[in-house]
Amino acid sequence: MCNTACTHCERTVGPTISLVLLAERLVGEARTRRARGLVPREKRVLGASAVLFVIAAAAIAVSLPNERDTDVLVVAGLIGGYALIERVRFEFGGYYGTAEQLVLVPIMLLAPLPAVPALIGAANLLAILPDILEGRWHRERVTGKLADCWYCVPPVLVLAALAPGQPGFDDSAVYLLAFAAQLIGDLGWSVIRAWLLDEMPLRELAASWLGSARVDATFSPVALMIAVPATDYPLVLLVIAPLTWLLRTFAKDREERYAKTLELHRAYRGTVMLLSDVIEFEDDYTAQHSRLVVELVNAVADELHIDPNSRQELEFAAMLHDVGKITIPKEILNKPTGLTAKEYEVMKTHTIEGQFMLDRVGGLLGRVGEIVRSCHERWDGSGYPDGLKGEEIPLASRIVFACDAYHAMTSDRAYRRALSREQALEELAANAGTQFDPRVAVALTAVVSERELLDEPAVDEVRAILAGQQTRRGVAARAPS
Repeated sequence: MCNTACTHCERTVGPTISLVLLAERLVGEARTRRARGLVPREKRVLGASAVLFVIAAAAIAVSLPNERDTDVLVVAGLIGGYALIERVRFEFGGYYGTAEQLVLVPIMLLAPLPAVPALIGAANLLAILPDILEGRWHRERVTGKLADCWYCVPPVLVLAALAPGQPGFDDSAVYLLAFAAQLIGDLGWSVIRAWLLDEMPLRELAASWLGSARVDATFSPVALMIAVPATDYPLVLLVIAPLTWLLRTFAKDREERYAKTLELHRAYRGTVMLLSDVIEFEDDYTAQHSRLVVELVNAVADELHIDPNSRQELEFAAMLHDVGKITIPKEILNKPTGLTAKEYEVMKTHTIEGQFMLDRVGGLLGRVGEIVRSCHERWDGSGYPDGLKGEEIPLASRIVFACDAYHAMTSDRAYRRALSREQALEELAANAGTQFDPRVAVALTAVVSERELLDEPAVDEVRAILAGQQTRRGVAARAPS
């Protein structure tokens, strides 16, 4: 079963390198969120859900008769097993998956049916207790774990109506119906949660739910084959132990690989911030300009609904698009009059120098270097250094180029006065289709016209963007409960 912060799904990622990078960042963000308390809105929504679940569990415990012969030791073992297997988590970006269905099915079939919801709730709380004690999860996340237990109520009601007694393979059709009820209950709460808290697009929610359903569908038949014989031979349940150990081995290996990759990713971000400090030391205007371009680029990316998988490369490129200027002689860089043709040729080398610097770092920043190289290419092919045109220019480079030009036009320089916002927008419109990608120009115009962007963003705010501490626009942030 997959678990969102507290539901069962957050997000899926694919195999491309950009998706892998997104997954790494989401893992880090999810771990950070779990260690924080709930925001007020989460407290209200998840608190209400948790209270309603407790009431429902109590009502079922009181109203349903128990028609099974149960062994207290077996039930206790199953609850402990459920808590243990729920801690074997496979992290996939912002969510994690577990194989708890291996124990959920035996609990459904072997425990006193009226007590199943209460037992599942207790097992979920037991599962996160070590995380709370070790500080990896905030104690308020207890509320979210209870709030997410609704998936166990519908199958209990199906079993109570159609197969309340001792389990047997003759009732396989009923068990299939109960499994379907579990999936529907899980989907119902996921939709409610997404609507009230997460604002997750329906398509993304459906993909997450289907991923969860596939995991549950894989383990349910195995669990059924173990649970039915366990009625007469309880020791059969011990088969779950080696399966859990095997899964834990895989999960631990995955966790360690993520930890190493996250450390490498932090090194990338540190390199970006170090380079931004170097730019600031060399030329205060270039540094301040780069920060404002980051703000504009993020807003335009929102307007264009840029794929979240590409956002970090775009943000880094916006901050470092002028990094190559530290190689340009200061007498050219800070010249108070227009550049000569020869000086302009020297200035144009800054994009190539910027790519060279970032290529030496490699990895993610090597890809950012490719974007930086093309940040002065023009839509009609008259830009530099490669004379790319139209769609040949990376979209990220087109966005940075337009935002860079807009901010340069609206900034005072030693050799000219800044244009007004209206004049700069007129220039932007006049050069759409020649200098600028028309679609990017329209988006930038909308951003400038409709949003009040900061004139001088604080360094710490830009660093927050670079360090991944601020919620990424375009990525639905899901706070684990």
